[in-house]
Amino acid sequence: MVAIIDGKGIAATVRAEVREAAARLKEERGITPGLAVILVGDDPASRIYVRGKKNACEEAGFLSREFALPGDVPEREVLARIDDLNRDSAIHGILVQFPVPKQIRPDAVIEAIRPEKDVDGLHPYNVGRLFSGRPAHRACTPAGVIELLDRTGIGIEGRHAVIVGRSNLVGKPLALMLLARNATVTLCHTKTREMAGITRQADILVAAAGRPQMIRGDMVREGAVVIDVGINRGADGKLLGDVAFAEVSPKASYITPVPGGVGPMTIAMLLRNTLQAASAA
Repeated sequence: MVAIIDGKGIAATVRAEVREAAARLKEERGITPGLAVILVGDDPASRIYVRGKKNACEEAGFLSREFALPGDVPEREVLARIDDLNRDSAIHGILVQFPVPKQIRPDAVIEAIRPEKDVDGLHPYNVGRLFSGRPAHRACTPAGVIELLDRTGIGIEGRHAVIVGRSNLVGKPLALMLLARNATVTLCHTKTREMAGITRQADILVAAAGRPQMIRGDMVREGAVVIDVGINRGADGKLLGDVAFAEVSPKASYITPVPGGVGPMTIAMLLRNTLQAASAA
């Protein structure tokens, strides 16, 4: 029988650990971890995400600052705001909520953040550290996937992990994290031929393509661990993952639900990265 991985419960445990560590940091060194979030424009989904991060910070005892900028703001003003926050000693982590309007280059925004305050783990310096096997801040969602596997007691070493999706946010950094744990890793993408034949070889299958229910029952072998990173909205407004849950779950040994699987771990790992940055200050 399949076991449902409780991402919400595991994330709550991580957040409680972070809250306790933050309290010790404040008591012993007088440091309160500080996170600044920049929101450009009025995208409703982004506002929900930012509100969730703010609430999580307050629950953890962090200093939380939010900067809402209009959608037509010039890129130079966003970069100037980042520069101010880079020099603010009370702020240990800076996050710009993506997507941003078309006049703002995402790479310019990411590279403007000092690497030690890049708690999203997207700066080229932090990506390079991950590539070289000496990670500093790790990208939050893939780090959350690793945490889910570890806390569920699922072994990684020697397993064949197949990742569907090669984004800079999830697929590529997760491949590096799994390699560092001695998994054999295959990355699938839009140009992959005979994808179902490859996914059926997976001991650990991670769906991170952003295509609702693309992983069907015939693409998964019996006993596979299935991690669904996808968050999509169906025609009825309900959240859907990249995995067809009803088809795949009877074949899997473990599976993450959507919602309540990987999603809550992303914020939990963001808090951990911010705590790490504050501890190193």
